[in-house]
Amino acid sequence: MTTKVRYCGDMTFLGVSETKHSVVMGASPKSGGEGAAPSPMEMVLLGLAGCSGMDVVSILKKKRVEFDGYQMDVSGERADDHPKVFTKIHVDFVFTGRDLKEKPFEDAVRLSVEKYCSVAGMLRTTAEITWDVKIQETTA
Repeated sequence: MTTKVRYCGDMTFLGVSETKHSVVMGASPKSGGEGAAPSPMEMVLLGLAGCSGMDVVSILKKKRVEFDGYQMDVSGERADDHPKVFTKIHVDFVFTGRDLKEKPFEDAVRLSVEKYCSVAGMLRTTAEITWDVKIQETTA
């Protein structure tokens, strides 16, 4: 797996993946940037959500569990000292649908976070990762 990242000025970087997909990263004004794009550390949290999200959807499809919507709300706390790694990360896995039972969703999330998600596996070396499953009932 390879990527290329190019400096574009004003603390903005353009990353291009091996499959030619682009992503912009930036820095907040307090870090010398303009806040025009997610920071690299925000990208780490986005990567965790994307990795785990794909696992969870795959597991639920295999179990033939249906739902209408799905989102992850991720928050992270960082160490005070450099390199300021994440020390705590919490993910709310929010599923919407009708008559959803919590257990298959909890099982899928647990398998992802504790076994399959590579990003979670890396982050677990410095951060305590906690999670909750939330079910929101839809009416129509």
